Amino acid sequence: MPTLHARTVEISDPGDLTSLIPEAGTEAATTTAVWIRRGDGMVGLGEVARYEASPDDPDPIRSADRWWTEFGSAMSVTSLDGVAGSGPVAFGTFCFDPANTATVGTLVVPEIVIGRRNGRCWVTLVTDDPAANPSAELVPNPHAESPAPASIRWSDGSMNGPEWEVVVADAVERIRSGVVDKIVLARDVIAETGEPIDLAGLVRRLSHGYERCWSYHVDGLVGATPEMLVRRERSLATSRVLAGTIRRTGSDDQDLALAAALSQSSKDLSEHEFAVRSVADALAPYCSGMHVPDSPYVLELPNVLHLATDVTAVATDHSSALSLAAALHPSAAVCGTPTDKARSLIADLEQMDRGRYAGPVGWVDTHGDGEWGIGLRCGQLADDRRSIRLYAGCGIVADSDPTAELAESNAKLVPMRDALTG
Repeated sequence: MPTLHARTVEISDPGDLTSLIPEAGTEAATTTAVWIRRGDGMVGLGEVARYEASPDDPDPIRSADRWWTEFGSAMSVTSLDGVAGSGPVAFGTFCFDPANTATVGTLVVPEIVIGRRNGRCWVTLVTDDPAANPSAELVPNPHAESPAPASIRWSDGSMNGPEWEVVVADAVERIRSGVVDKIVLARDVIAETGEPIDLAGLVRRLSHGYERCWSYHVDGLVGATPEMLVRRERSLATSRVLAGTIRRTGSDDQDLALAAALSQSSKDLSEHEFAVRSVADALAPYCSGMHVPDSPYVLELPNVLHLATDVTAVATDHSSALSLAAALHPSAAVCGTPTDKARSLIADLEQMDRGRYAGPVGWVDTHGDGEWGIGLRCGQLADDRRSIRLYAGCGIVADSDPTAELAESNAKLVPMRDALTG
C-alpha cells in the first residue's frame, strides 16, 4: 500500500456540521461518520481504510487499537497543535458481546474530516498524493434538511412489552437468589419507512434536541448517547457514569421533586454505585491520580433524569483512548455485576442480538486522544436505509419493578422515535 499523507489546515467556520452530511439515497451518505456535541465535533466523508474485527476475536477493541497504532505510524501527518481530532482520525463502533453476535466491530478512516472544537475549525485530507493539500474547497456546500419519512410502521423486535416484563421478573428472581448483583436488560423495536431514512435530518434533530449528549453515526449505528465511556485528551482521562433513571413529566416543579427523589432512592443509588465501582476498578491499572466523587449529581435531559458521576484520572502515556475503552467495556452501567456472569445471563434472557448497541462508539486520533461513548439511545440502520432497529435498556436490581422498567425503556426510546418522526 502506498504511503498515506494526512494534512490539516484551519478554515473559516463551516456552520452547522450536520448540514455537511450527504443527502439520503446517495452512496456518500452510507460512508459518512459523525460525532457532534453542542455544535462542536467532526464529520468524516469517504473512506481510505477500514478495519473489521475477526468474528472469532475475543478482544476486538484491543486488536483494533493495535491496527490503528500501526496504520497511523506509517502515515505522514500534519495536524493542528493542541487540537485533538485534527490530523487523521478513525471512527469506530464495536459490539457489546463479540461472543454472542453476528455483527463485527469496525474502525473507519475517512478521506476528509471537517471539524470544529473550541472555536477552531479545520479540514483534514488523507491521500496517497504527497502534493495534495486540503483547503476550504473540500468542504461540501450545506444543503437543506430533508423531511422526515411520510409514514413509519412500528413493530416489536425480539419480544413485546409484556413478554419483556416477564424476562425482567425472571432477572429479579435470579438477583435475589444470588446469581448476580445487577443485570442490564435491553429490548428492541423496529421502524420501517417507505424511503431511505435521511441521515442528515436524523442526526440534526438528535444533536439539536439533545445538546448535552454526543450525537453520532458510524457504519449504520446512529444515536445520541448521554454516557461518555472514556475521553482522553493530553493524558487526562474522563469517564461519565450514568445509572439510575426516571422519566420527566414536563412540569418543572414535578421534575424538581423527581430529581430529589432520584438522588435519595436506595434502589437507584445502589445501581449507580455498582456502575461507578466497575469504572474505577477498570481504569485503575491504566491511570493514576484518580478522582471519584463521593456522590452522584442529577443529569437533566429533555426526556429523562439520570444519576451521573464523572470519574477523572491521569492516563499513562501508552494508554490511548481506544485502549482505555477496551479496559472499561462493558461497565456495570450496560452489563451488570459481576461482569462475566451478567453478560452470560443477558445472552440467556434477552433472546436478541444486541450487535453494537451498548458497545463503544467514537473516534481516536494518531496521538491517542479521542472520545468513546456507549452506544445508547440509538438504532442500527438496515443496509438499504429503509428500516432501523432501535434499542433501549434498563438496570435491574433486587427491588426492580417490571412495569416501571418497561416504562423507563419506553422513555429511553423517545429520542430516536422523535428524531425519526421529525
